[in-house]
Amino acid sequence: MRSNTANATELREAIMALTRQLRRHRSDNGLTLSQQQLLGEVGRAGVTTPAELAVRMHVRVQSLTDGINHLEARGLVARRTDPDDRRRQLIESTPAGTALLEADRAERDEWLNTAMRDTLTDLEFDLLMLVAPVLRKLADGE
Repeated sequence: MRSNTANATELREAIMALTRQLRRHRSDNGLTLSQQQLLGEVGRAGVTTPAELAVRMHVRVQSLTDGINHLEARGLVARRTDPDDRRRQLIESTPAGTALLEADRAERDEWLNTAMRDTLTDLEFDLLMLVAPVLRKLADGE
């Protein structure tokens, strides 16, 4: 019988291998991985502040400055002053940023869908779809 740690190791390694494959199947859009992650967080958050992004990403606000500046210079995010607190900046995805995110996600979804259909049996596919919400629950939990 395997230890709990061995089970966790096997699951972690499988998820990381799949993550690496998903990263390989994205177009080169000129963004670093950290810039893509930042843009994705802005897209998920809607209108947000650098401080809120830092909390969501588990980093310091200062470490996001260059990434936000780069995304803003590329026209992928917009920054404006918070009308309720003029000391705060609000950040949101622009239509170009949203389009880039949607294209990136669609490309990876297409690869994953094809890989699942070509590699998995019907039973394996169905089991994986049952596990997806469980993995989401793990990912969203702290």
